Amino acid sequence: MPPADTGASVTDRAAASPQSSTDSSSSAAAPDPEAGKLRPGGPGYRRMSFALFAAGVATFALLYSTQALLPAISGDLRVSPDQASWTVSAATFGLALGVIPLSALSERFGRRTLMTASLTVAAVIALVVPFAPSLGVLIALRAVQGVALAGLPASAMAFLAEEVRAKALVAAIGLFVAGNSIGGMSGRIVTGWVAQAWGWRAALGAVGVLAVVCAVTFRLLVPRARHFAPRAVGPRALARTLGGHLADPLLRRLYGIGALFMTVFGAVYTVIGYRLVAEPFNLPQGIVGSIFVIYLVGTVSSAAAGKLVARVVRRGALYLAVGTTSTGLLLSLSDAVGAVLAGLVLITAGFFAGHAVASSSVSRTAKTARAQASALYQCAYYVGSSLGGALGAAAFRAVGWEGTVLLGLAAMLGAASITLYATRKAMAERRLLHLERAA
Repeated sequence: MPPADTGASVTDRAAASPQSSTDSSSSAAAPDPEAGKLRPGGPGYRRMSFALFAAGVATFALLYSTQALLPAISGDLRVSPDQASWTVSAATFGLALGVIPLSALSERFGRRTLMTASLTVAAVIALVVPFAPSLGVLIALRAVQGVALAGLPASAMAFLAEEVRAKALVAAIGLFVAGNSIGGMSGRIVTGWVAQAWGWRAALGAVGVLAVVCAVTFRLLVPRARHFAPRAVGPRALARTLGGHLADPLLRRLYGIGALFMTVFGAVYTVIGYRLVAEPFNLPQGIVGSIFVIYLVGTVSSAAAGKLVARVVRRGALYLAVGTTSTGLLLSLSDAVGAVLAGLVLITAGFFAGHAVASSSVSRTAKTARAQASALYQCAYYVGSSLGGALGAAAFRAVGWEGTVLLGLAAMLGAASITLYATRKAMAERRLLHLERAA
């Protein structure tokens, strides 16, 4: 990516090369730190890609396993939409709370070890969740499951940043995010049809089996880390590291953008099931679950994020993601099922593209303690999901789908404002640099 597009904006340092330019003689003398890292077509890259893809599938399949089942859970347990929505928000809140301390453990015990442990514990809990006797117990188990999953996202981002060449990082993270979208889609489709035939508890059991398969696949395929150096991270050192990341204005903007995109996504997909099973649609549970095949659009848009950034740079990609998501929200207001589906396609494509760009920017921006930088992003991201789910369901109960859409549009206005601020700041700094050079 050209240096001219990497100023002090949301995408400035994230798009910059990790190595400053040197003359040819010093380049020949200094060893290339990228030489031993994984690259597309190289040994180990495909195994790494499949392993992280499986981990991504399990993460989203488990994290949002109750989302497509909310109408069935509400009917069976006789609770309102906003009460049932906490079976989703509790898991994402648990992940948000656990991601920072578990990322610190990954610095001591390794990314690979922690990812394996997280997937294993979360999969075991998934086999217990279907037997929850009440809503309270179900929410508590989901919260614990969210904490267990917290060891995976930030560690995965740090693992990729350490083991994959910088030029391939966006594409590699895009594949991990694509695994998220496949997991979100397959988990919801499976639960929808299984719930229609045998009930929501059997549906959650099916997701548990899927998670076990993904956990075994991950452990068999993930390569050993070759560029990880263990170090102990005490509470004071962790606080200093987090403070350093939060003091970085670029990282703060990226965290805000991730949270706002996820607010939209959490709100829309928590509430959409209630809308589609009611008037004027009256769709059965299996069909509502199949609506999540739209996640395939997210697989494509996240995996293509690297190419999009190469064409329009990171700020341009974020503007496109905001515009696409907002257009989808407005289109979903229609009472025609085709228009609603088209709106969901645009919302999904915009969300996954924005998330892939923002999350990869965090990994490239942080030069030290990448796990903690990614953990802060994941914390903000899943707080956004939790708030989106809870507030989206409350708005739906109070106003209807229009309230959920209004919440989403407000979040996208916030993301656009952050990106616009970064754009204007970068332009001002380039003008100042031009004047200084002219003087």
